[in-house]
Amino acid sequence: MARGTFRHGPASEAEAVSGATPETGTGAAQGTATDTMTDTVTVHRLDGLKITTSAEAMNAIAEVLDLPDHFGHNLDALYDVLTDLSWLPPGEHLLVWTEPSALRAADRPAYEAVRTVLSDAVADDAPGESFLSVLILTD
Repeated sequence: MARGTFRHGPASEAEAVSGATPETGTGAAQGTATDTMTDTVTVHRLDGLKITTSAEAMNAIAEVLDLPDHFGHNLDALYDVLTDLSWLPPGEHLLVWTEPSALRAADRPAYEAVRTVLSDAVADDAPGESFLSVLILTD
């Protein structure tokens, strides 16, 4: 997988691009390490079914990625922690957001803002031993 990828689309399309499936993760607050030919990928599954506000999105992302205590629970702070992943173990960390439609339906501007921050953080491609990829699986 390419370093720091961002995918947004139907689950079937995202799975074909990444080789990851929503079932790869083990729950909202856990990741699973998977050995590949050259890297380790840790999947962090974000179940968006009950996320309907920006604050709930911040809390869920903080929980699933086990963000540092200094995380400020706002969009700027989210970008900051996602572009300096020194607090994570080395390797790729794949955030798989399932059911984003709950936030999109309840508060489309909040959904677009969170989506943009995730995309921008991935695109930043800051050097380091850890890097982030994001799949947003749409319905």
